[in-house]
Amino acid sequence: MKTLFALGLILASTAGNAIENRATINVTQISKPKNIIMVIADGMGPAYTTAYRYFNDNPATELIEETIFDRLFIGTSSTYPASTSGLVTDSAASATALASGVKSYNGAIGLDVNKKRVQTVLEFAKIQGKKTGIVVTSQINHATPAAYLAHNESRQNYNAIADSYIDEGIKADVYFGGGWQYFLREDRNLIDEFKASGFQYIDSYKSLANLNVDKPVIGLFDHVGLPWALDDSDPHRLSTMTKAAIKQLENDQGYFILIEASLIDWAGHDNDIAGAMAEMTDLAITMQYLEKYSEQHPDTLIILTADHSTGGLTIGANGIYEWKPAILRAMNQSPEAISTLLGKSTITQHHLSKLLNFTVTESEVALIKKAKTYAIEQLASYDQLDEDDRVKITKPSKSKIISVAITKLIDLRTNTGWTTGGHTAIDVPVHALGKNSKMFAGKIDNTDIAKNIFSLLGKK
Repeated sequence: MKTLFALGLILASTAGNAIENRATINVTQISKPKNIIMVIADGMGPAYTTAYRYFNDNPATELIEETIFDRLFIGTSSTYPASTSGLVTDSAASATALASGVKSYNGAIGLDVNKKRVQTVLEFAKIQGKKTGIVVTSQINHATPAAYLAHNESRQNYNAIADSYIDEGIKADVYFGGGWQYFLREDRNLIDEFKASGFQYIDSYKSLANLNVDKPVIGLFDHVGLPWALDDSDPHRLSTMTKAAIKQLENDQGYFILIEASLIDWAGHDNDIAGAMAEMTDLAITMQYLEKYSEQHPDTLIILTADHSTGGLTIGANGIYEWKPAILRAMNQSPEAISTLLGKSTITQHHLSKLLNFTVTESEVALIKKAKTYAIEQLASYDQLDEDDRVKITKPSKSKIISVAITKLIDLRTNTGWTTGGHTAIDVPVHALGKNSKMFAGKIDNTDIAKNIFSLLGKK
């Protein structure tokens, strides 16, 4: 018995060491990937991938079908920022960790806690002769893409970050996402400057099919972030942009690309389960494409993780052992789009049912009417304030107040729960496939992802 106990201790110690060292595997002896595809699903905690499994399920079968996220799952990652910001990260600090391997304070873009610049894997890949690119559904100067491309003490400095994409040297060959507001300004037209540097510029998804693969490209498709997947002209725009970007980046030296499903996080902040599932669908279709791409390009590494979880999503709430995703499958417009329409028209049971694409009750209609009345009252109170008092507060938004009521209606119908409108500190899933993907297995930290990528790029 003592021998068996001792053997158990040895095995446990060996396993512990293996787990401890997994994130810093010596890659000098192994063949490194030619291409590295880093996918960040902003805000996607484990409840999101589980919810998507049930949302995506075929109700005609007894079996709950496996999803791409189930198939590629290999571990989890911790997300905490530098100790100065506590345990709950924001997107900037987490993206800085994922991009550089360095923990920083919330709000930091490519800086450490002392506000000194840290090199990112995208910057290093460019130095190594690889092509680089970003594809996001937010504006291209939002926290996550900025943390790979820029260095700024605050994520809120959107114009300065956009300016740095030119002023600090062009670091990518492909930029796809939103951002007209920041790149086509009265004080500076950054698009003209990109064009002067040899870039082609597009502003519609249709133009993605007609790009010159021999020239770099910047594509901006909306004022700030892109429309919700439920409302966009292309509900699978992340997949569409990803395919076009990879075609642009393929070359003999290989490439590094950051892909971000940005609006999962925005849906989480809004506690919008319908929007979240549509964004997860766009991500799932993108990952299915990348899975097939990996089969055809075995020299490619693909990593998917989240920077943090948003909203404290709960599948099943109120002590009721049930979750009803069928309601979500029926929806074909976002709560935001529906609320805008309701703000301009009379709310009736028929009209609300038509917009939501499921039959609502009279009590549900009353809930939305009450929200609209409250919104009108808040706007009237705001209008009565003098100018000095108005600048101290945010003007109430009728559509936003109605939208909150609609998401609550959907939560009650589906039995969805939320604990916050912000982020949580829980670990997030890690999914990977392709060359050297096992390096990212098990329990790791977000900084380990960047450290491993640096190793695979040849940084010592």
